[in-house]
Amino acid sequence: MSTASFGEPIFGCEAIGLSLGGRQIIDDLSLSVAPHEILGVIGPNGAGKTSLFEVLSGRYRPQRGRVRLRGQDITALPIHRRARLGIARTYQSPVVPTALTVAEVLKAAREAFPPWLTRHHAEWACHLVGLKVPEDTPAGALETLNRRKLLLACLLMRRPAVVLMDEPAAGLINSEIDEVDAIVRVLAKEMGMAVIVVEHRLELLAAIADRIAVMDLGRKIAEGVPEHVFEDPAVRAAYFDVAA
Repeated sequence: MSTASFGEPIFGCEAIGLSLGGRQIIDDLSLSVAPHEILGVIGPNGAGKTSLFEVLSGRYRPQRGRVRLRGQDITALPIHRRARLGIARTYQSPVVPTALTVAEVLKAAREAFPPWLTRHHAEWACHLVGLKVPEDTPAGALETLNRRKLLLACLLMRRPAVVLMDEPAAGLINSEIDEVDAIVRVLAKEMGMAVIVVEHRLELLAAIADRIAVMDLGRKIAEGVPEHVFEDPAVRAAYFDVAA
């Protein structure tokens, strides 16, 4: 299934080149994602996946190439400007403000920038991700999955157009991964968001991704539907054989 199957891409990058400390991290990489689509990104350690997310979210500015949202060049925009335009990002480690309660974390997210949101927005987002904990629970007391849900709810109450998810299944057991599977499907298929997921749990991406892009040494070496990508000889040589 191609991006064209979902209509025009809403977000992506073109010919990105990124060097850090004199080392080429990303080399001539392009990808795009459309509304309702889930794009998985895989690759061995050191392939450049996290650095790609840093470029897409605005923490790193590439030396070459462009990042576009709705056709607009946003390459020079910082993280907070991109967030206000509708780009949300989660991280591999779900770090929460441990001194705050769940209610206080949600309130901080509601009032992070105008327009201020109401408690109803937070309640809707918590329901969307299935966060069912008392509001007075200290955020630091939450287990990993609920920490992920809390942080995701903080992002989703703004109804972003694009969600970048960095290893959402990290540290979770199989039943919890099933919940992540269901949440990602709702975001893309029901809410119409464009979702890019970096993940090492290939069974999760095989189940939810419409397309998969494979990175190795900073370059994209394959892209397509999961069943074809996983059987690509170049992918097996670069990823599966290394993983084995």
